[in-house]
Amino acid sequence: QNLLAEKVEQLMEWSSRRSIFRMNGDKFRKFIKAPPRNYSMIVMFTALQPQRQCSVCRQANEEYQILANSWRYSSAFCNKLFFSMVDYDEGTDVFQQLNMNSAPTFMHFPPKGRPKRADTFDLQRIGFAAEQLAKWIADRTDVHIRVFRPPNYSGTIALALLVSLVGGLLYLRRNNLEFIYNKTGWAMVSLCIVFAMTSGQMWNHIRGPPYAHKNPHNGQVSYIHGSSQAQFVAESHIILVLNAAITMGMVLLNEAATSKGDVGKRRIICLVGLGLVVFFFSFLLSIFRSKYHGYPY
Repeated sequence: QNLLAEKVEQLMEWSSRRSIFRMNGDKFRKFIKAPPRNYSMIVMFTALQPQRQCSVCRQANEEYQILANSWRYSSAFCNKLFFSMVDYDEGTDVFQQLNMNSAPTFMHFPPKGRPKRADTFDLQRIGFAAEQLAKWIADRTDVHIRVFRPPNYSGTIALALLVSLVGGLLYLRRNNLEFIYNKTGWAMVSLCIVFAMTSGQMWNHIRGPPYAHKNPHNGQVSYIHGSSQAQFVAESHIILVLNAAITMGMVLLNEAATSKGDVGKRRIICLVGLGLVVFFFSFLLSIFRSKYHGYPY
């Protein structure tokens, strides 16, 4: 009991200084692996050193910091849950002990017993948004954390600038508003919205996935997620460009068929449009095949 009380007292002291405390191999074995323990520990295994060039680790760390601060400064804060971090360059032995070969990774170490499969957060499928982490922690510990994000006025400022720009444009063109009825302009706006939605931008906004994934061992960067249940932000950008190129090809094919210009020029436009559709649609299908391993069914 004295040993447990000392461990809890030390953890509470660290928590009073900062919401996330860093651990090396010795601290990890003493406070997380070794009994006795009556508290849950959430650990982020990461690689934040600049030479590791892990941009995803920095993004995940920001969300993790928001979550830990929300818990630290909430009225429900107690000594039953703590947040810590193990950096690869400070705890290489811990990574080896857990056979961990990727970062960032979030794990929950329960008060009793060994971590189960569900105690490892499914970052690739769910993303690392603080709200998703809080939901996972509630499932594993019954501790509910209300996430408080620092105020972000960038969206408000961008909206105000957009409204000002549109208002200024309408004022300058107040004597000639025919452009409002321009079908081509509205068609372009509609296509931009369609491309954004069909490429998964809304999913990115909800799930908060990383932009890409860099393998910490060989440095290889993946822009396409290997599972059909998740995606990277870069992947949605690639899909957007492919859909736009295919649409451009279809527009050119329609232009070649309906226009009444020179036959040679129409033939060139037709070939260019057909080339765009065939090439980029084949590329799109190859991405689909890499994510849905059973395709063609």
